Amino acid sequence: MKTAINPPSVRRPFGHYNHGLAVPAGARLLVTSGQLGLTTDDVIPDSVEDQAVLCFEAIGAILRDGDMSFEDVIRISAFVTRREDFAPYMAVRDRYTGLIKPVSTLIIVSGFTRPEFLVEVEVTAAKID
Repeated sequence: MKTAINPPSVRRPFGHYNHGLAVPAGARLLVTSGQLGLTTDDVIPDSVEDQAVLCFEAIGAILRDGDMSFEDVIRISAFVTRREDFAPYMAVRDRYTGLIKPVSTLIIVSGFTRPEFLVEVEVTAAKID
């Protein structure tokens, strides 16, 4: 359904993602809001890794309710508050992404709505029904 696009004239991706993905005409899209690392009872873990797991678990629930899975994800945008959180975040991301890696953007931000939040993740998924 989706085709990875990594032209030889562009430097290979730094991690487990693709530079571009093409999806066929007629694909149904699902776009999530940014998900934060907190539980349903508002517990916020201290580590970026634990918060990232909660972000991806929430995204997984949204995907399932939309009759999709992480295999359907074509784009991930993530935001962290510290450069040293890149590696732990990416390790979590890589556990959730499908066989064909989505395109991915990771940005350092100065903060979120509450200082305890360390990461926020949003995705776009596409599926042919």
